[in-house]
Amino acid sequence: MSTSPLLTIQGLQAGYGDVQVLWGIDLAVAEGEIACVVGSNGAGKTTLLRSISGMVKATAGTVQFAGQDLTAASCEAVLRAGIAQVPEGRRLFRGLSVRDNLLLGAYLREDGRAAVQRDLEHVYEQFPILHQRQQQDATTLSGGEQQMCAIGRALMSRPKLLMIDELSLGLAPRAVEKLSESLVAINKTGLTILLVEQDVFTAFELARSGVVIETGRVGFSGATQDLAVDQRVREAYMGI
Repeated sequence: MSTSPLLTIQGLQAGYGDVQVLWGIDLAVAEGEIACVVGSNGAGKTTLLRSISGMVKATAGTVQFAGQDLTAASCEAVLRAGIAQVPEGRRLFRGLSVRDNLLLGAYLREDGRAAVQRDLEHVYEQFPILHQRQQQDATTLSGGEQQMCAIGRALMSRPKLLMIDELSLGLAPRAVEKLSESLVAINKTGLTILLVEQDVFTAFELARSGVVIETGRVGFSGATQDLAVDQRVREAYMGI
């Protein structure tokens, strides 16, 4: 695994209109690792991902990815650069089949139908239930299966960085366990993953490094094995 940063965020500030949400966020994600951003509801985690994706424009600071400055990039440019996001709540397209939802993830690709089909088969290998239900309306799947579909849709863009907003939200523990196993397998193929998660236990179990965001600022950062034994983190976020 390379230790060089694939994603580097420095002094990032962002918000919505006159409401500032992020106050000088610093974050580095090494190529090939699973990293996490944790914090309570409303801390600014989703705004951070939206800022990286180009959905929310930064008012200060920089976003550097794979040698490119993406600070002011459009959503399309960010996707073309190799960053794909799985949004909170999955956001699958109602009325479209599982297969069609997956294929929508490849809408910017220009490498031909055969390559897209190969990647679709890879997604089906990773998530066999999606192959079994490929003609079913994606929004009628169970919560865990919908999350698989949302992850698969993001993978269809062939990203270098996969960002997942609230992997475990609203899911049963067994579904979270299966998804976690899938993410480990996906990461082993070399794909870098940034996991935003309110469930600190899940995040720390999966990720090698992480940051804890508190009211739009980085409260703690470092290796997850160190954060997991930090008494301040344990008391505030793990109930220990």
